[in-house]
Amino acid sequence: MHARSALFDLFGDHLRSRGGQAPVAALVRLLAPLGVTAPAVRTSISRMVRQGWLEPVRLPTGPGYALTRHATQRLDDAAARIYRTREQPWDGAWDLLVLAPVPARAARERVRSGLGFLGYAAISDSTWISPFASPEATSLLDDESVAHTRFQARDDDPRGQAARSWDLDALAAAYRQWHRFAADLVTDPGRHLPGHPSTDDDEGAFAVRSLLVHEWRKFLFTDPGLPAELLPAPWPGDAAARFFADEAGRLLPAAARFVDHCLSEPAPAPTGGPTR
Repeated sequence: MHARSALFDLFGDHLRSRGGQAPVAALVRLLAPLGVTAPAVRTSISRMVRQGWLEPVRLPTGPGYALTRHATQRLDDAAARIYRTREQPWDGAWDLLVLAPVPARAARERVRSGLGFLGYAAISDSTWISPFASPEATSLLDDESVAHTRFQARDDDPRGQAARSWDLDALAAAYRQWHRFAADLVTDPGRHLPGHPSTDDDEGAFAVRSLLVHEWRKFLFTDPGLPAELLPAPWPGDAAARFFADEAGRLLPAAARFVDHCLSEPAPAPTGGPTR
C-alpha cells in the first residue's frame, strides 16, 4: 500500500471524525501495521502539504498535520460515496456539461480525471454526462479556466445511454473480483497482511479493515454511482456493498480502539542531547 493512499484512507476513515488532525508520531504508528515505513509517511506528508491536502499544526502532543478545507470537503464527499449514505432519487434528467476546447494537454488530463472522479462520462470530445449534478464540477472547470455550458436533458432510452457511456460489464466484473478478495481477506488475513493472522486483536482488526476500505475506495474512480434504474439486475455492486458494510461495521469498534490508543500515546522523547 502506497503511503499517500494510506494517509488519505486514514484521514478519511478515522481522523476526519476526530478533528481531522493528528501528530506526526501517531501517523507513523498508525500506518506501521500496514507496512508503511516512517520515512515514507513523512515524505508523503510533505507532498500532501505541497498539493494543498494537509497543513502543519502544533498539537499538545507535538507537531502534527491537519486536513485543509478542500481536503475535508473531498473526504466528506468520498465518505458518502464509500458508505453509500447518499441515496438520491433520480428525476430522469441528465446533467450535461459542454466544454470549450482545452488546448493544454496537462489541463485536459486534469479535467478528464477530475470529471471522471465526480461521476461524469465523456460522450464526445466536448460533452460530459452524469445522472446527478456535482457542485464540484463547476469549481474544477473554473480552476482550469475552462469555459462551459451546463444544462439538463432527457432521452427515451436512459438505460441504453448509461450502457453506452460507461463500461458496466467491466465494472460488474470488478465488483465480483473485489467481493472474492474481501471474503478471502476477512477469512484468512495473514495471507494478505503478513503479521496479522487474525482480527482478534485491535491492531489486526485495524489492519484488515484498512485494507478492506483501501480496496473498496478504488471504486470512487470507476463507479459513477448510477441510480438503480440505470443498472442491469441483479447488480453485483449491491451484494459487494452489503458485504463491505457488514464487515467494515463489524471491525470498526476494535479498529477505533487502536486508533484512539495511537493518538493518546505521548510523543517520543527527543534524543541526542541532554534533557532538563
